[in-house]
Amino acid sequence: MTVTFSLPDQDGRTVSSEDYAGKRLIMFFYPKAMTPGCTAEACDFRDSYDDLLAAGYEIVGVSPDPPERNAEFREKEGLPFPLLSDEDHSLAESLGVWGKKKNYGKEYEGIIRSTFVIGPDGEIERAYRNVKATGHVAQIKQDLLG
Repeated sequence: MTVTFSLPDQDGRTVSSEDYAGKRLIMFFYPKAMTPGCTAEACDFRDSYDDLLAAGYEIVGVSPDPPERNAEFREKEGLPFPLLSDEDHSLAESLGVWGKKKNYGKEYEGIIRSTFVIGPDGEIERAYRNVKATGHVAQIKQDLLG
């Protein structure tokens, strides 16, 4: 499946799949900026950023948060990669990561935490669906870097 997108980053600039043509991309979907799980996940990617970048992978985070919230999150946690706003969750829906969730017995619609490794041709090479906030970055590094 080819991943195509055009979304605003934390600064309101449009970022599209064309910006990553010919590059390998790790795209992680997180439910809500500045929550404990999403902070842990984003910081795991931050802490692995140099290793993944050296291996030829760009990283981008995606959430339904507005750009302003992502800007605050990025600055607060010192995240070196762009955070994209999928406010209408069209990208999340197209990749099957928007759906029913349950929290404290309540059902609601939202992001199902997932990460995709996208090849230089825009095709999904690996999909990590419904992952835990902590630990899955280590698994990705193991899979991609050995």
